[in-house]
Amino acid sequence: MISSDEIVHELLRDDPGVKRAVADHFGGRALDSDGDVDRAAVGAIVFEDREELRWLEELLHPRVIETYLRWREELQQLRDPPAVCVTEVPLLYEVGEETRFDKVVAVTAVPEVRTRRSSHATAEREARLVPDEEKLRRADFALVNDGSLEALDAFAADVVAKLSW
Repeated sequence: MISSDEIVHELLRDDPGVKRAVADHFGGRALDSDGDVDRAAVGAIVFEDREELRWLEELLHPRVIETYLRWREELQQLRDPPAVCVTEVPLLYEVGEETRFDKVVAVTAVPEVRTRRSSHATAEREARLVPDEEKLRRADFALVNDGSLEALDAFAADVVAKLSW
């Protein structure tokens, strides 16, 4: 499995071009005392300003897509490639990337759960997202995650089994 969020974290931490662009654009307010990108500070900036968020997404999204597509290509070149590979893309529908995948699995949670799990204000963020109902409708496999971890595990195992046949 590869995670778009983890790719973003790696880019902000390790990619010199991304780090330089963030520092040039946001200045010192986006850096920690060591001069590295401070993700919490960047988050505070972009979640308050839609234009700043758009700038950051334009910087990061192409690099994220390039990374997960390269990863998939590497898997295909293996002597014994996996039957299923999973790419976690939280903003899949928002960035219009669903056509890059054979199947889409959507897992959502009720708003109260998302609010409880998030460290950022969710109302403004939710307004920018494709509604859950549409995500669930468009996905090949869908789950509203309001149950136990065991139920989530069973759903995931069922999806993998169906995709692995």
